Amino acid sequence: MCDRSSPLRNTMELTAQQLSQYNGTDPSKPIYVAVKGRVYDVTSGKSFYGPGGPYAMFAGKDASRALAKMSKNDEDISPSLDGLSDKEIGVLNDWENKFQAKYPVVARLLN
Repeated sequence: MCDRSSPLRNTMELTAQQLSQYNGTDPSKPIYVAVKGRVYDVTSGKSFYGPGGPYAMFAGKDASRALAKMSKNDEDISPSLDGLSDKEIGVLNDWENKFQAKYPVVARLLN
C-alpha cells in the first residue's frame, strides 16, 4: 500500500488533454483516472478501467461528477461538481477514499 497522505508537492501536472492520452488504448502507457483534481494510476485495476472494463469510460478523464452521480453517461463524466446534492458529494467522497486506499496519486489535474 502506498502512502497517499503526502501532499502533491513534486507531482506532475496534467491538462485534461494530456490526461486523455492515458485512457488504456495504448498498452505501453499506464491508465489514469482523475477524481477531484487528483490523477490516480489505476493500471493495477486494468480489468475495471481498461478497454472492455465496466469503468473504461472513466479512463483518461476526470470522473468526479459521474462517480458522485453513480453514472456512466458521457454527459456526467466531468470534473464539475456544480449542482450536486449533499448525498452525491458524500458518494464522491466515498469514491475518493477508495481511490486513495487503492491507487497511487501520480499527478494533479490542471483546470
